[in-house]
Amino acid sequence: MDFRDDAELDPSQVEDTRAAGPQRRGGGSMPGCGALPIGGKGGCLLAMLGLGALLLFGQPLMSGLTTDNQPGQYRPAPEPSGNLADRCKRGSDADQSEDCRIVGIVNSIQSYWKQAFAGRNRTYTPAKTQLFGGARTTVSTACGKADSSVGPFYCPADQKVYLDLSFFNDLETRFGAQGGPFAQAYVVAHEYGHHVQHLLGTMRRVGNDRQGANSGAVRLELQADCYAGVWANNAVRTGFYTEPFSRRDIDQALSAAAAVGDDSIQRRTQGYVTPDGFTHGTSAQREKWFTIGYQYGDPGRCDTFTGAI
Repeated sequence: MDFRDDAELDPSQVEDTRAAGPQRRGGGSMPGCGALPIGGKGGCLLAMLGLGALLLFGQPLMSGLTTDNQPGQYRPAPEPSGNLADRCKRGSDADQSEDCRIVGIVNSIQSYWKQAFAGRNRTYTPAKTQLFGGARTTVSTACGKADSSVGPFYCPADQKVYLDLSFFNDLETRFGAQGGPFAQAYVVAHEYGHHVQHLLGTMRRVGNDRQGANSGAVRLELQADCYAGVWANNAVRTGFYTEPFSRRDIDQALSAAAAVGDDSIQRRTQGYVTPDGFTHGTSAQREKWFTIGYQYGDPGRCDTFTGAI
């Protein structure tokens, strides 16, 4: 997974708040939360969409990534040195720095979706990624307050991806994934898949069907996995990479996808599998839909809402 040395990075697509100190306490769901309405006592409620956690009713329902997180287990990522605009200018920087790699990944993903939308006479609205963690372990979003235990997520109300880089260490040490640069790319591409769903209005198809093996929530997550694979197929055409991804790269993505499957997480955290509690899909389903996206490179192949999944 090598970036073109002369590729121009756009660090303005990534906000780094890690050195800003602890954030003020946020307060539940906020105005403008109509992107994914959920019925209930709280009225207008919003879901945060991530690899393994859905925040419903302003509180996290841990469907995977954080159910075994105990106080004192959080491992902060290293504090950043200097701002992204100074450090992340070319693809060569992305090959040397994790922070700049995230910038390059975000740039490539958004470049692809801008082209894909234009090919269908639609306009792609960019979404920023906000890095938090380190001294800033909590973050307030238009979907409510979250902390590092939630894992990566997308908030449709403010159209931002939120990412604590310490999650990538957890992906290996706690969830058993291979890790590696392309596992990181898969995670980011999955979250931007949710942004695409928001722009296309797909999130409305979930409604209150938020849990269960065949639920709308599972279908939404699997489609985001498929969209991640679509980007991977087309990434070299965005001009940020020197050549198509290797088999080793794709294996890193598949390992990450399998590690955050509902069945895998349930076996590890509770010792047995309860399909009625699924919110993201099984390991096999997540691998399958990423592979479909990667094999065909066509978002039209990512219809997880029709037929069996």
